[in-house]
Amino acid sequence: MHLEPIVSFAVLLAVILIVPLCFERLKLPGLLGLLLAGVVLGPSGLQILQSESDTMKLLSDIGLVYLLFVAGLEIDLEQFRATKHRSAGFGFLTFIVPLITGTLVGRLFGFDWNASVLIGSLFASHTLLAYPIISRLGVINNEAIVVTIGATIFTDIGSLMVLAVCLGVHEGEFSAFKLVQLLSSLLIYSVIILFGFSALGREFFRRSGDEEGNQFLFVLLVVFVSALGAEVIGVEKIVGAFLAGLAVNSVTDNAPIKEKILFVGTVLFIPIFFVDIGLLINIPAFIKSIASIWLPLIVVIGLIGSKFLAAVFAKFAYHYSWREAITMWSLSMPQVAATLAATFVGYRAGMLTEDMLNSVIVLMLVTATLGPIITARAARGLLSTTNSTLEPNTLWTNTSLHPSLQSPTIVVPVYNPKTERHLIEMATLLSRHQASKVVPLSITVDHLHMDALELEDALRQSRSLLVNAVSVCQEFGIAAEPLLRIDDGIAEGISRASLEQSAGLIIMGWGRATGLRARLFGSIIDRVLWSAHCSVAVTRLLDSPEKFKHILVPIKHPNQSMVRVMNFAAILADTNQAEVTLLHICDRHTSPDQVEWLKARLELLISKCSVAIKPVIQIVIADNVAATIVKESRLMDLVVMRSVRRRVNVHELSISDLTTQVISRLGCSIVMLSEPQHRRHLPVKAD
Repeated sequence: MHLEPIVSFAVLLAVILIVPLCFERLKLPGLLGLLLAGVVLGPSGLQILQSESDTMKLLSDIGLVYLLFVAGLEIDLEQFRATKHRSAGFGFLTFIVPLITGTLVGRLFGFDWNASVLIGSLFASHTLLAYPIISRLGVINNEAIVVTIGATIFTDIGSLMVLAVCLGVHEGEFSAFKLVQLLSSLLIYSVIILFGFSALGREFFRRSGDEEGNQFLFVLLVVFVSALGAEVIGVEKIVGAFLAGLAVNSVTDNAPIKEKILFVGTVLFIPIFFVDIGLLINIPAFIKSIASIWLPLIVVIGLIGSKFLAAVFAKFAYHYSWREAITMWSLSMPQVAATLAATFVGYRAGMLTEDMLNSVIVLMLVTATLGPIITARAARGLLSTTNSTLEPNTLWTNTSLHPSLQSPTIVVPVYNPKTERHLIEMATLLSRHQASKVVPLSITVDHLHMDALELEDALRQSRSLLVNAVSVCQEFGIAAEPLLRIDDGIAEGISRASLEQSAGLIIMGWGRATGLRARLFGSIIDRVLWSAHCSVAVTRLLDSPEKFKHILVPIKHPNQSMVRVMNFAAILADTNQAEVTLLHICDRHTSPDQVEWLKARLELLISKCSVAIKPVIQIVIADNVAATIVKESRLMDLVVMRSVRRRVNVHELSISDLTTQVISRLGCSIVMLSEPQHRRHLPVKAD
């Protein structure tokens, strides 16, 4: 069936919107839903979409390029630098062992040497699907895990380079001279992309300031110029896209524009690529491939076994424990982004058969399910090796500023007379405890079309808000230093003023932002969270903070990031002689031993609390986390939660935000405390 491009695009949008949501409600991966949607709509099903249509080719190619670009963008270069030598060692092991295994599998099933080496390169890479799990468990600083994360850069680059060479050999007459020429071109090209575009990006971002639109277009230009350059030298475009991701990695790290870059790719183009993979699946051939079980079985066993063998070698080489080795194995097992992209390219080039494509899809589904499950079990036992990371963490810790510039300043943006008093009251309570100064801040936005009378009226309203704020501070015996600022944006003004004041905390009122514009560009709070150098407390205060006698702190994972939240609640409790309850919710499958371990972990967190008042531990067995938090909050005056920036996961195309579910149903006051972003650094001048 031939459809107009606009109709095909509309069908794709409907699939991307509806199908992942339906599958996730069934507790199935949204990615699987996209693949099945492609099968149903493709030649093997309703024949509504065709993989060979110009529209599908264009959108799928963009998704393919974007997928590998994001893979490079998401690699943590800081963690790689911390253990680069051991990362290189394990990277080599978890690359070469699966490469050899995959090559042998290819030869076993009748592929020529070139195609067999390509199959080996599919085994060599890995995708860090379980990264969110280890992050939540608080074991991210364990050396074995840091080494595994760092190894990703070697495996992904190595596998893509092997892919480039294999395709070059396949598409031209093989000779030693041509191979050397291809490798030389690849080396020069990689240096130009990694160093040239990285330096150019830093300079462009420095000059463009906060112009996110221009920054977004610059990044897209870098991606597709890099992809085009790869094809010019005879290399597959996904190699260029991955290198482009590495090149702009440090430039966009923790910058607001990174959210937009990920949003566009993971919401639109990357899902279309997965739908296109589904269009390529021929149901009779797929069933036949699975029925002749040997190829998919050997592929799965070969990959899992070779990754395990590499982790065992690393265990003995670096003297890791068996639990650390199992965690390294499970982290390096999942095959999604680079593997599927390279398979797609090899299949299109005619090097890989349909049976191999189907076997890799089976491999992806098995490893993407098994890897995170093993990681969740193995990494939990690593917590005892990372207790040293749980250092006392006060509310004002701000490592992004030079020590001589640190100051316990609380900045309170005031823009709503109805919420102003409660915000200032909370700041004064915290100020009493920490001997801080309070800076009420009012931002007057000045734009090109504002005349003098409008500006003067806006300034008059700002001065009135500041007068009220100073009056409240005086009631509580706290000296305020009001600040009136004229700026081109509220969020930008708050971030700049807080940086200038060397603030340790920003307290903001919570305003709901809805609609497409809020989703694309974010609310004022979103932009402050992204750009602020210090912690931000986003509040919805229904009563005076002086009246808070019962404070609830839900803790999903007892790790370092929760110490700051717990200290915040304890400081408020100390000023009011209130009670703090730490709430952890376990599912019904949690064993008694695990419950005791969690209790011990929570007690360790409490021991790091810098305030005299110590929280009470409450562990509840329940399946519905959000409903349980709401139920337990009914007798509470305040709920303090950790606020996590919204990040779009490349491999999980939609995110269930527990915080959003909870805050919409809570009937008491709320504080959501964010971590500092650590992206700004002030220059320190020598005397």
